[in-house]
Amino acid sequence: MMKRKIDLYLHSWKRDSNRKPLIVRGARQVGKTYSVRQLGKTYQSFVEINFVTHPEFKGIFAQGFSVDTVIRQISFFNPAFQFIENDTLIFFDEIQEFTDCVTCLKFFLEDHRFDVICSGSMMGLNYKEITSNSVGYKSDYTMYSLDFEEFLWAKGYKNEQIDELFRHLSTLTPFSSIEMNVMNGLFLEYAVVGGMPAIVSHFIETGTYVGIVEMQQQLLFDYEEDITKYAQGFDKAKIKNVYHHIPFFLAKENKKFQITKVAAHARSREYVGCVEWLADAGIVNVCHCLNFPELPLKGNYDETKYKIYFHDNGLLMASLDEESARDLRQNKNLGVYKGAVYEHIVAEALTKSNYSIYYYRKENSQLEMDFFLRDTNSLIPVEVKAKDGATISLNTLIDSTSYPDIKYGIKLCNKNIGFNGKFYTFPYFCAFLLRRWLYEKV
Repeated sequence: MMKRKIDLYLHSWKRDSNRKPLIVRGARQVGKTYSVRQLGKTYQSFVEINFVTHPEFKGIFAQGFSVDTVIRQISFFNPAFQFIENDTLIFFDEIQEFTDCVTCLKFFLEDHRFDVICSGSMMGLNYKEITSNSVGYKSDYTMYSLDFEEFLWAKGYKNEQIDELFRHLSTLTPFSSIEMNVMNGLFLEYAVVGGMPAIVSHFIETGTYVGIVEMQQQLLFDYEEDITKYAQGFDKAKIKNVYHHIPFFLAKENKKFQITKVAAHARSREYVGCVEWLADAGIVNVCHCLNFPELPLKGNYDETKYKIYFHDNGLLMASLDEESARDLRQNKNLGVYKGAVYEHIVAEALTKSNYSIYYYRKENSQLEMDFFLRDTNSLIPVEVKAKDGATISLNTLIDSTSYPDIKYGIKLCNKNIGFNGKFYTFPYFCAFLLRRWLYEKV
């Protein structure tokens, strides 16, 4: 059994006497169904209804959405299901196939005899429609592929060892050479394998990278098939075009995604909604360009300027050209694609820490910054360095009086912990700890 952070959330949800029906969101194959099934084992009765494998269950709402009516109809389809009051979990899976299902959540909440969880990949899941049908009657949880902490758990590391990593950050105590070598090695494994549960499990069981690329490439293909299946009302060819060009732009120096370069004579207005669809589907993480590096962050960005990252670094690995992929695996060179791998995996770590991600690039200037975080009263630039070079932009943002919200910064690189009075230096593998560090620092 692979330990996941959602497990803690689900057990906490079950203990809450005021719990509402829960919707678990997330991209394909991040482990949603498995985690809900594990929770189901803690109930006396677990009722799983999958609208993909058993489309006939779409008819259970034909007579209405009241709890007794729905349970009666389910029992007609499968009399083996048991409905034990106050000890039954009903799991509606793949609800993107039948979004009308969420209409029943209001009735289950008011009835309160049975617990309900809905889930499904974000592919085609019209979440705006779901929200309008169930506002006030549900809770939400977004699930991602494994972050680096979960990867460490899968490798056998315990919370005590994670806490020891954090102690180094909180006390600014450098790691020993052994700690640096071991953690850098694990981080390299995670960067190459990614965080998709089935792939991580295969890697740990076999102890080799054999078969990993093929599994990652199959996921890329599966997502493309889902675009074809679920992108209703959109030009599927244009969405695929954006999807295919993600690694192309990450290989550029500034990594900015430009619609006008994805095809001959392409115009931005012709691709309206394509990037948003991929983001809503959970396939990509979008990093918006700030209008100016100041607080607040939300609303302070240019909607036409952004970078696009895959939701999981393993998908980037699968999309690399063969030479870059070989260089990475044989030479342990994460600097391929002009540092895109480092930047990509930090973007992923921040997203999985529930940050919205932003960058900044000043027009007609060399001033640029990879990411921004914030604490209670300050804006924090985060620079990701593929090589141990100068930190001109980071120093400029901190030193200049033009950016009063910026008081200090963070540099993520292949170096040990340090602080020079202006910015903190942390190894890449510490990115997953930044939210906790900022919270406790305040």
